[in-house]
Amino acid sequence: MKKSIVMLSSALILTAVSAQAALYKGQKVYSKVCIKCHTSGVEFVGGKTQFEWESYMDNKGKKLVETHLESDKFKEDEDYKKYKKYFESNKFKKRTKHLKEFLMEYAEDSGNVASCS
Repeated sequence: MKKSIVMLSSALILTAVSAQAALYKGQKVYSKVCIKCHTSGVEFVGGKTQFEWESYMDNKGKKLVETHLESDKFKEDEDYKKYKKYFESNKFKKRTKHLKEFLMEYAEDSGNVASCS
Protein backbone atom coordinates (compact mmCIF):
# COMPACT_ATOMS: atom_id res chain seq x y z
CA MET A 1 0.00 0.00 0.00
CA LYS A 2 2.73 2.45 1.00
CA LYS A 3 4.70 1.59 -2.11
CA SER A 4 1.78 2.40 -4.41
CA ILE A 5 1.13 5.71 -2.63
CA VAL A 6 4.78 6.71 -3.01
CA MET A 7 4.77 5.76 -6.69
CA LEU A 8 1.53 7.63 -7.33
CA SER A 9 2.83 10.72 -5.52
CA SER A 10 6.08 10.62 -7.48
CA ALA A 11 4.22 10.32 -10.77
CA LEU A 12 1.99 13.28 -9.92
CA ILE A 13 4.94 15.45 -8.94
CA LEU A 14 6.89 14.58 -12.10
CA THR A 15 3.85 15.27 -14.27
CA ALA A 16 3.25 18.64 -12.62
CA VAL A 17 6.89 19.68 -12.97
CA SER A 18 7.15 18.65 -16.63
CA ALA A 19 3.90 20.46 -17.51
CA GLN A 20 5.18 23.81 -16.31
CA ALA A 21 6.79 26.32 -18.60
CA ALA A 22 10.53 26.88 -18.32
CA LEU A 23 11.93 30.38 -18.61
CA TYR A 24 15.31 29.19 -19.89
CA LYS A 25 13.60 27.17 -22.64
CA GLY A 26 11.69 30.28 -23.73
CA GLN A 27 14.93 32.24 -23.87
CA LYS A 28 16.45 29.44 -25.96
CA VAL A 29 13.52 29.61 -28.42
CA TYR A 30 13.90 33.38 -28.65
CA SER A 31 17.65 33.12 -29.19
CA LYS A 32 17.35 30.47 -31.91
CA VAL A 33 14.27 31.65 -33.79
CA CYS A 34 13.31 35.24 -33.02
CA ILE A 35 16.64 37.00 -32.70
CA LYS A 36 17.21 36.95 -36.47
CA CYS A 37 14.55 39.64 -36.96
CA HIS A 38 14.22 41.03 -33.44
CA THR A 39 17.92 41.53 -32.75
CA SER A 40 17.71 43.42 -29.46
CA GLY A 41 15.90 41.19 -27.01
CA VAL A 42 15.94 43.84 -24.31
CA GLU A 43 14.17 46.39 -26.50
CA PHE A 44 11.85 43.93 -28.20
CA VAL A 45 10.71 41.87 -25.21
CA GLY A 46 10.63 44.92 -22.95
CA GLY A 47 8.62 46.83 -25.53
CA LYS A 48 5.29 45.28 -24.52
CA THR A 49 3.49 44.90 -21.21
CA GLN A 50 2.64 41.56 -19.64
CA PHE A 51 -0.98 42.07 -20.70
CA GLU A 52 0.09 42.64 -24.31
CA TRP A 53 2.33 39.54 -24.33
CA GLU A 54 -0.48 37.54 -22.74
CA SER A 55 -2.80 38.48 -25.61
CA TYR A 56 -0.14 37.64 -28.24
CA MET A 57 0.56 34.25 -26.69
CA ASP A 58 -3.02 33.12 -25.94
CA ASN A 59 -4.23 30.09 -27.91
CA LYS A 60 -0.71 28.76 -28.54
CA GLY A 61 0.56 32.08 -29.86
CA LYS A 62 -2.22 32.58 -32.41
CA LYS A 63 -1.99 36.39 -32.49
CA LEU A 64 1.82 36.27 -32.62
CA VAL A 65 1.69 33.93 -35.61
CA GLU A 66 -0.95 36.01 -37.40
CA THR A 67 1.05 39.20 -36.84
CA HIS A 68 4.14 37.64 -38.37
CA LEU A 69 2.46 35.94 -41.30
CA GLU A 70 0.54 39.10 -42.27
CA SER A 71 3.56 41.41 -41.95
CA ASP A 72 4.94 42.75 -45.25
CA LYS A 73 8.46 42.83 -43.78
CA PHE A 74 8.13 39.17 -42.85
CA LYS A 75 6.76 38.21 -46.27
CA GLU A 76 9.79 39.82 -47.94
CA ASP A 77 12.23 37.74 -45.90
CA GLU A 78 14.01 35.08 -47.95
CA ASP A 79 13.24 32.51 -45.25
CA TYR A 80 9.48 33.29 -45.18
CA LYS A 81 8.40 29.78 -46.19
CA LYS A 82 10.69 28.19 -43.61
CA TYR A 83 9.36 30.37 -40.79
CA LYS A 84 5.75 29.99 -41.94
CA LYS A 85 6.18 26.23 -41.77
CA TYR A 86 7.73 26.55 -38.29
CA PHE A 87 4.93 28.80 -36.98
CA GLU A 88 2.33 26.31 -38.20
CA SER A 89 4.15 23.30 -36.73
CA ASN A 90 3.41 21.33 -33.59
CA LYS A 91 6.98 22.07 -32.53
CA PHE A 92 6.16 25.78 -32.25
CA LYS A 93 2.85 25.08 -30.50
CA LYS A 94 4.65 22.97 -27.89
CA ARG A 95 7.22 25.71 -27.29
CA THR A 96 4.75 28.58 -26.90
CA LYS A 97 4.33 28.05 -23.16
CA HIS A 98 8.08 28.48 -22.69
CA LEU A 99 8.27 31.48 -25.00
CA LYS A 100 5.30 33.04 -23.19
CA GLU A 101 7.06 32.53 -19.85
CA PHE A 102 10.16 34.30 -21.19
CA LEU A 103 8.20 37.20 -22.71
CA MET A 104 6.11 37.70 -19.58
CA GLU A 105 9.14 37.56 -17.29
CA TYR A 106 10.89 40.38 -19.14
CA ALA A 107 7.90 42.48 -20.24
CA GLU A 108 8.01 46.25 -19.91
CA ASP A 109 6.09 46.28 -16.64
CA SER A 110 7.80 43.26 -15.05
CA GLY A 111 10.75 45.14 -13.56
CA ASN A 112 13.17 42.58 -15.06
CA VAL A 113 15.66 43.11 -17.87
CA ALA A 114 16.29 40.36 -20.44
CA SER A 115 19.73 39.05 -21.24
CA CYS A 116 19.48 37.27 -24.59
CA SER A 117 23.00 36.03 -24.96
